[in-house]
Amino acid sequence: MRLSIFALLSLSLGLVAAKKSPQEELTELAAAGNGVIKVTNERTFDLLTLPSRNWSAAIQFTALNPQRKCKPCSEFDPSFTAVAKAWTTVSEPERSDHFWATLDFDEAQQVFQKLSLASAPVVHFYMPLAGPRGRAKDTPLKYDFSHGFEAGPLAEQLSSHTPVPIPYKAPIDWASWAVYAAFGLFFLVTLPLVAPFLQNRWVWAAGSIVTSLIMTSGYMFTRIRGMPMTSGGQWIAAGYQSQYGQETQVVAAIYGLLGGSFLMLTMVTPTQTSPARQRTQVYVWTAIIFVVYSILIALFKMKNRGYPFSLLF
Repeated sequence: MRLSIFALLSLSLGLVAAKKSPQEELTELAAAGNGVIKVTNERTFDLLTLPSRNWSAAIQFTALNPQRKCKPCSEFDPSFTAVAKAWTTVSEPERSDHFWATLDFDEAQQVFQKLSLASAPVVHFYMPLAGPRGRAKDTPLKYDFSHGFEAGPLAEQLSSHTPVPIPYKAPIDWASWAVYAAFGLFFLVTLPLVAPFLQNRWVWAAGSIVTSLIMTSGYMFTRIRGMPMTSGGQWIAAGYQSQYGQETQVVAAIYGLLGGSFLMLTMVTPTQTSPARQRTQVYVWTAIIFVVYSILIALFKMKNRGYPFSLLF
């Protein structure tokens, strides 16, 4: 009888000792997933976001099923995985103070519904609520995808919240290096042939003029704001604070044609020795300036609705 009681007591103590803490369980799940915990049920999500947690967690909400046709999800997932894999090189105990997890819509829809998520990808960063890094509010931080889908910006932004900076290093892009090497070799081979062309002042003058026309027509505006070439079948964006890429090209062409016409009228036409030819060129370039400037005003009128003036159109 005493032996049976002792055996039961030993078994109970063994079961208590074998029971893992939530942090230990998450550590094993992360190790099994090569640094990323795959959340397939609500229990794992609740484990990651325990109210008493002394660890942080970055959770990716995605939809990788091809039927979902979520292109941003497929573009961002490799970056998230790469940053999570870089975290596996961090030494203990810092590595077990932060976890990476991914949650697919088709595998844990109840979590999406619980958080009222209607889009993907989304990254939530849950800060610790206990321990040295503990915070009072259990409100997740959201990653700003305006930084892009690349792994570098993700690691840089999240490093300010992890126990230690994320040791992510971008892999060497051998394809780009091969292209650069081929371009450099091609340049060295063709340099003797193109050297006279590059030394011609008229080539540099033409390049400078084209660059000035493109820049003054709003090229940098469209590049910085990421404006499309067209939108909704329209290539003219209404208002002063918006512009499409095709609109920039048209305005640059109009500016170039107007500038060239004025140069022909003021610099080339006076050098003509024949009065008839000179008179013809005056009429031609004046008519071109008049018509093209009318087009420019019409374009301005279409862009800024309500402009009351016009010339020909």
